Amino acid sequence: MSQLPPVLDRLLDPTTADKEEAWAAFVREFTPLLLNVARSVTTGRDAAMDAYAVLLEAFKEDDSRRLKRYTVDPRSKFTTWLVVVARRICVDHIRTKYGRVRNADSAEERERRSRRKRLEELTSASDDVSLIVDESPSADATLCEVEVSSGLQSALESLDARDQLLLTLRFDDGLSASEIATVLHFQSQFHVYRRINQVLSTLREELRSRGIETAAS
Repeated sequence: MSQLPPVLDRLLDPTTADKEEAWAAFVREFTPLLLNVARSVTTGRDAAMDAYAVLLEAFKEDDSRRLKRYTVDPRSKFTTWLVVVARRICVDHIRTKYGRVRNADSAEERERRSRRKRLEELTSASDDVSLIVDESPSADATLCEVEVSSGLQSALESLDARDQLLLTLRFDDGLSASEIATVLHFQSQFHVYRRINQVLSTLREELRSRGIETAAS
């Protein structure tokens, strides 16, 4: 028995007679998720809808070639894979259309750097869920660009795909806990907070194991 999501199984099944209806069912099922991805990497409704249209075209072209690349992995859900691929498509689209994805001097980019700085601070803090509640980072014009340290970057890459995506959506894209819960199918925003806290704790332990002492040590 196939372990693919039923709507995807039907779309990719070569014996399916009505491919257009199968595609329509796929779109109905995953439009909320794809829209969230499009919104996370764009600014403004028009840009988000443009990115969403690009996603639909990309996933449908060549008889759903990209979707056929998905292989069932018990360690990760299809939706996690779909978000990762969709986000990459959106970023490539923006680069092609606008050149640079971000303006280093823009308020949006300063906010992104602020969120990444927050991630560094959280990996050096004590385990405290109150540290990760939703907040609106200030776009401080004097904020210096801070790159994630090589040790932290390496530790991030050791996480599984779902947890990497969780941190990316929170600290790179600035999605709220409620939005992340929708994209990654958490039961509630509080489950998002709890998982982020667990992942941060894992990162701290990983950094310590690599000989990188944190403020909590």
